Amino acid sequence: MKLSQEQIGIIQERVESSSISIQSLKDDIVDHLCCVVEDQLGKGKNFETSLEGAIHELAPNGFDVIQQETIFLLNSTKIIVMKRVMYLVGLLSSMSFVLGTISAFMFWPGGWSGASELSIYGLFGFAFIFVPMLAYDYFKVNIQRALSEKLKIGLGVASALPIALSVVFKLLHLQGVQFLMLLGTGLFVFGFLPFLFFTMYKKSVS
Repeated sequence: MKLSQEQIGIIQERVESSSISIQSLKDDIVDHLCCVVEDQLGKGKNFETSLEGAIHELAPNGFDVIQQETIFLLNSTKIIVMKRVMYLVGLLSSMSFVLGTISAFMFWPGGWSGASELSIYGLFGFAFIFVPMLAYDYFKVNIQRALSEKLKIGLGVASALPIALSVVFKLLHLQGVQFLMLLGTGLFVFGFLPFLFFTMYKKSVS
């Protein structure tokens, strides 16, 4: 059964009212919904029930999820490359920091200076490259998460950076170590931990 212009307009209005920003995706969704609704009308169902059923079948979690999945598929190669770089940076920086620390305590060849530089590079790479990339990846994937969850991750990153920087300053004998350590510790204790236990409590009672 062919849809009337009024019925097509209703379907278009439903899709246009969503937050989908890709016009070609909107057109594809409208075409798909029209085909499914026409099929259901041919089986004797009414228009409203057919439309709601078609929308639920296509996007049970909302149209926004379809756009996110489409963007992910279009950028899957870039995302995979970014993840490889991110985890490689995390691996190499962690190894550098651990090896530098062990070398300093074991008095291996190269002296304290070489071990200190290795630890600094490793800590700097982990804190200021890997952790921000990890946080960005988390926010991109979990964009619809609750505000408390986002604040927890944001405060975790914000507390880790000054603490890591204070360690670097300490190794380089620079001023400002106490301020950075107090700033990072304050954000961790009074910012990250309350949101961490709040989200853990919400999950336990849900």
